[in-house]
Amino acid sequence: MAKDKMKAASKVHTQYKLADGTKIPGTTTVLSVLAKPALVHWAWDLGVKQIDYRKYVDKLATVGTIAHYLVECHCKGEKPALDAYSKEEISLAENAFISFLEWEKDKEIKYLHNEIVLVSEAYRYGGTIDCVAEINGVPTLLDFKTGKAIYPEMLVQLAAYRHLLKENGYSVDEVRILRIGRDESEGFEERKETDLWTHWEMFKCLRQVYELNKAINRKAG
Repeated sequence: MAKDKMKAASKVHTQYKLADGTKIPGTTTVLSVLAKPALVHWAWDLGVKQIDYRKYVDKLATVGTIAHYLVECHCKGEKPALDAYSKEEISLAENAFISFLEWEKDKEIKYLHNEIVLVSEAYRYGGTIDCVAEINGVPTLLDFKTGKAIYPEMLVQLAAYRHLLKENGYSVDEVRILRIGRDESEGFEERKETDLWTHWEMFKCLRQVYELNKAINRKAG
């Protein structure tokens, strides 16, 4: 049903507030001040191939949403509700999900927390963390991406997420991105990081730029 589809993508619409009720931006909103030239080239390339990028994005985005949702349900030990999707979409997403299960096989994993909504009172931003787990005994922040590549801004996002966890009392020694391809051409990729200091410094700068942009737009309006 439509309700299930909304649930699968709900964190996109999460509102974050400080303890005093002040609304604050989410991590992805702060990162939106970054230019993304790769997206422009990608859209151009599809146009050259006479592919409508809007239909292409819609299909892949749906498959990615389902795949992410399947992983989330697996980590929580819940049964997914997929009535809102077509058999083709579910089949493609399940194929992507299999790559995640293959990654799991040779590891001892204890899933501790999923879809954690946190805010930073110190830096005034929020975020929703996919998963915190113990992997072979190491407290780890897990972030699930569906797409064709791991981009630099994703590591900036994870640095912000790691700070949210630490500020709120969670233990995190390692960070891993799992990129789950939405079809065979996109494949599967893992990236492990322990040092994100530079990325965190960049996020703090972007947080300031975000506020400056708001101030400029207010004056222009």
